[in-house]
Amino acid sequence: MQKILCIVFLSSVVSTIAYPAPQMTDGQLEQTLADRSTMQRHLRCALQEGPCDPVGRRLRILAPLVLRGACPQCSVQETRQIQRTLAYVQRNYPWEWAKIVRQYG
Repeated sequence: MQKILCIVFLSSVVSTIAYPAPQMTDGQLEQTLADRSTMQRHLRCALQEGPCDPVGRRLRILAPLVLRGACPQCSVQETRQIQRTLAYVQRNYPWEWAKIVRQYG
């Protein structure tokens, strides 16, 4: 159910403009996940409550495809990182995740 709601949420904010893929290493992802202010900024982007940087924009575009299991333009690493990020948000930012589900569910 949550995956379906997330797909609906993310699909509703997907832009038709293709953005260049910002490359992020697994180490950079771990640093980002550990940085509360960066995560809050990305969550505000996802909730359309704040500006988006290229990483946030790319996540909003690709996450629905990853959740559906078909992201032809995603690398294996990018798919894994997006899955990791969504799982991290569900576990560590339950209020924000609930807001996402309420807003787009």
